[in-house]
Amino acid sequence: MAAGVVMTWSYGGGMDTGGLAELDTRISGCRACPRLVAWREEVARTKRAAFADETYWGRPVPGFGPADARLLIVGLAPAAHGGNRTGRMFTGDRSGDVLYQALYDVGLASQPTSVSAADGLELRGVRITAPVHCAPPANKPTPAERDTCRPWLVRELELLRPSLRAVVVLGAFGWQAALPAFAEAGWAVPKPRPVFAHGARVPLDGLELFGCFHVSQRNTFTGRLTPEMLRDVLRTAKEAAGLA
Repeated sequence: MAAGVVMTWSYGGGMDTGGLAELDTRISGCRACPRLVAWREEVARTKRAAFADETYWGRPVPGFGPADARLLIVGLAPAAHGGNRTGRMFTGDRSGDVLYQALYDVGLASQPTSVSAADGLELRGVRITAPVHCAPPANKPTPAERDTCRPWLVRELELLRPSLRAVVVLGAFGWQAALPAFAEAGWAVPKPRPVFAHGARVPLDGLELFGCFHVSQRNTFTGRLTPEMLRDVLRTAKEAAGLA
């Protein structure tokens, strides 16, 4: 575990032994990665013109969804003017528009849009998280930042383990970050580690792991990932998770 993470986990009274609410609070106070701290706070100060009148969250963005989720969606990192602005994963940006519409379409979200943390959206048996909780410059966290943030994901997986039955990982970066986290959280990950592919399905000790192209604009605008492709993965994962 990186030195910065040890410090982060200790300032609130030692390693988190509580539930997800406590973990989310600790995540939102993390300052372990200097480059990410500087960037997320600079974005929150300068803002985008369209959001000039808003107060940006400007902190690490915790996971979103119920503590007894049967399905977990793992992304990459918050967007500078999305999650970093609103304080909720995939909220207030184009990628989130695509993801939440698909979740609504397959019956896993109470509404098709996610515009703010106070918009009343509820997820049904699903939680959304990321291996990196701070918005990175150019949407590209470094491998070192990914590894420094990993203990948060490991702990989240440990807390979800009693109910968790399926996971959808969005993109190769998330896949590469998630597999070591699953191993550290106690799942038996095959060796060599499975390679990311859209539609990949890997069994892990009673858990089904699915690969899906990320809902980035680069993928959705070019048609590499269509709404139908995303819905198909989510429906399969929903069935594997035993969600009605």
